[in-house]
Amino acid sequence: MKSLKKSEKIENLETETPNSKSANIDIMSPLEIAKLMNEEDKTVAYAVEKALSSIAQLSEEIAKAIQNGGKCFYIGAGTSGRLAVIDAAETVPTFNLPYGTFTAILAGGAEAMTKAVEEIEDDEEAGINEMKEHGISPKDVVVGVSASGRTPYVIGALREAKARGALTGCVTNVKDAKMSPLVDIAIEAVTGPEVITGSTRLKAGTAQKMVLNMLSTISMVRLGKVYKNLMVDVTPINEKLVDRAIRIIVSATGISHSKASELLKKSNMRPKVAIVMALTGKNSKEAEELLALHNGRIRSVLT
Repeated sequence: MKSLKKSEKIENLETETPNSKSANIDIMSPLEIAKLMNEEDKTVAYAVEKALSSIAQLSEEIAKAIQNGGKCFYIGAGTSGRLAVIDAAETVPTFNLPYGTFTAILAGGAEAMTKAVEEIEDDEEAGINEMKEHGISPKDVVVGVSASGRTPYVIGALREAKARGALTGCVTNVKDAKMSPLVDIAIEAVTGPEVITGSTRLKAGTAQKMVLNMLSTISMVRLGKVYKNLMVDVTPINEKLVDRAIRIIVSATGISHSKASELLKKSNMRPKVAIVMALTGKNSKEAEELLALHNGRIRSVLT
């Protein structure tokens, strides 16, 4: 059996080592535990900060892929996979993306969102098969999410994605992660020992959520899904979102609430089109054509 390098042994991973600050957590008061966890959580943003260059680079590649008709696939197991599912799902209403533009593949499938299906994360072949089933191509970006950076299921998927010509990335929480050399762009947000030893749903999970937030948000900003700091492509599918869409139009244009509501209806409930209508005096069809001409970017239309 091949011996593992020191850095690959589970007990030597930063996420698995005991945290001396919480050695007596079992005799602490609830308030003491809350304060300790809060102090540890404060370090997460600094861990992510050290990976910003890689985050920016991967975000740009995701934007390019989607612009050119590709998709972004997240793949992970356990907490990492569940966080990926959340991020991918929320891109649809927030940025009016077609379903599947961001696709999260969770080891164990939908059942694993609410029930632990831990054994599959050791199945490298299952990860390979996921890439085959999803028809990964050179147009796509595949991002593996793994706190330990060594999950076989994710590694199998990344290797297969690479072989198929896709650009690959990873989000891990250890230094020199096993999967980092396998991908084009590695993001290592090293969060250190957890308050409960090995419980990577804590700091590591928080860091992963922050990184995924950045990857999807930055890439969508680059694609013109945001004007100023407004989510102008929001899909108004319920009362709350209709109200938000109207307020977005008001904020972007300075017109009245009633006028914004009127333009939203005339634009077929597309805030971005309504904004261009308000700022240019064009009708819905003309505004839509202008946006298409400028790749959906309001600022480009106006300049």
